[in-house]
Amino acid sequence: MTTSPALPRELTQLVLDNLRQIPDFPEPGVLFRDITPLLSNGEAFANLIDGLAAHYRGHIDAVAGLESRGFILAAPLAVHLGIGMVMVRKAGKLPGPVLGVDYELEYGTARMELRPETVTEGSRVLVIDDVLATGGTAAASISLLEQAGAKVESICMLLELAGLGGRERLAGRDIDSVVVFESS
Repeated sequence: MTTSPALPRELTQLVLDNLRQIPDFPEPGVLFRDITPLLSNGEAFANLIDGLAAHYRGHIDAVAGLESRGFILAAPLAVHLGIGMVMVRKAGKLPGPVLGVDYELEYGTARMELRPETVTEGSRVLVIDDVLATGGTAAASISLLEQAGAKVESICMLLELAGLGGRERLAGRDIDSVVVFESS
């Protein structure tokens, strides 16, 4: 396990102290890292959001949460900073005209969408989600935001599974991961 040099070490310890590891879920051989203990601990969750807000304050104009757990992080962070939140959703979840990007999964394809009018041209956006694994969802979301006119300033992930290649897929991007696990 490693930490992001850009984020305070206290945030890493806070997440680790409130993370539950569940072996063999959702299938044998997988170690699932569960963030629900962090979310259910009001003080720890507030401290996480406070720490992220202190780090990004003045550097971003909006927070883009990726469906679905990214919403849990994006909404309180946006409120704390007094800025807007953009929802990047799975296909078919947003009404009206949307921009969409298809991307490859290990077992097929998926699609992410956003409503372009929720993005202000030239705005500096933070993309946030719970886990960076292969990077497909994040890459598709970044493409959407940039098509809509945003400048993706940074990417923040609560957990990163380094062995799955997500950071490499997002090469050249500023990525802050609160906790990095060297193996999946």
